[in-house]
Amino acid sequence: MPLRHLAVACAALTLSGCAVAVDYGKVRHADYIADARCTAAPGATLDTDALPLFFATSRLPDCRTPDIQLLNHRGDRMRYGRFHAPQEAKVDGKKQLRTPMAFQAPGDWWKALQAETDRRQGRVLLYVHGYRESFATTSRDAAQIARMTNFDGPVIEYSWPSQHKLLGYAVDETNMYHDVRNFRDFLKTLAEQGWVKEIVIVSHSLGARLVIPAISYVDRTSSSADSSNISNIILASPDIDRETFERDIEEEVLAPRRVARDRRITVYVSHKDKALAASRTLHGYPRLGSPYCFDPFEAADLKAKGLPVRCYPAAVAGLTVVDATDVSRGATGHSNFLRSSVVCRDFVDVVAGKRTRPERTTTQFAHVFRLMPDPAMPIEQDQAVCNWIF
Repeated sequence: MPLRHLAVACAALTLSGCAVAVDYGKVRHADYIADARCTAAPGATLDTDALPLFFATSRLPDCRTPDIQLLNHRGDRMRYGRFHAPQEAKVDGKKQLRTPMAFQAPGDWWKALQAETDRRQGRVLLYVHGYRESFATTSRDAAQIARMTNFDGPVIEYSWPSQHKLLGYAVDETNMYHDVRNFRDFLKTLAEQGWVKEIVIVSHSLGARLVIPAISYVDRTSSSADSSNISNIILASPDIDRETFERDIEEEVLAPRRVARDRRITVYVSHKDKALAASRTLHGYPRLGSPYCFDPFEAADLKAKGLPVRCYPAAVAGLTVVDATDVSRGATGHSNFLRSSVVCRDFVDVVAGKRTRPERTTTQFAHVFRLMPDPAMPIEQDQAVCNWIF
């Protein structure tokens, strides 16, 4: 069965048995973390040149072997550390991604983050992954974002316990909701640091359902000055209910006072996103990252006018929608911001704070733009422009 049909079928059947069951496993979770390396000692030295990137995670670590791994189980607490881009290694004769990493005591981690932020421009980039990811794949993507954007500040990967399985969506969704408190508390702590001048948040897929409520929480519980540094929010292929997003976004996240302080959201969407088509089948309503027309009468009106049959969230001050349908890449079209040269180039500029780009094509909506194929950016340029390795 083709991947698209399998994904859609299993999305519809997830709650009736097409999902992967998760059990406790054959190892006591306490045994995974018994080794002292799972609890970093305060003041311990760390080769930060070899491990330049930061991570915060709620995954359960496995410290029983020489190479520490972060598992797909929920951890007993938040852990912090440093990592390097993952590398391919042969394990039992098979190629696997392994991420060089080490834990840091929380106090040391925050001090190191401050030192790195102070050396730069006071900017921090926080990446929150989506469905079907391991720590290695999210580390790969975070490292790619750092290389591709040449970001002038520390890059932090926030890794929650996704299952890294095609049929693990229901488990991922459950773990994502379970992790809401961990992530919102982490984001609040980050936003309240006086040395953090700007937080650029990049979320992919299901990660949007962690990010948007967390920002709203920080806005409600912190002073306006504290959360105003959360200014540049990028939602790539967001797997979040479009109507819910439209209804709630103006209350806090894009409230006029926040927009006046320079907050904005950029959403990358694609009508060719098969993963979001499957999510729509499961949830019954369109996702923010897919311009699917739920209203057949709206679709008919667009068709009658000779316009593309694509429906977007309503205009809100501070919101920009970038439609990548025409330059979508990959089997699922779900990671265009990391795979399509045209989208990657746009993404790099958005991270840098640019509001407009001449490469964007205007639409009938002032807040919606299309990205069109660029003869100077053929598919052969994707790897070089997007700076991906694996």
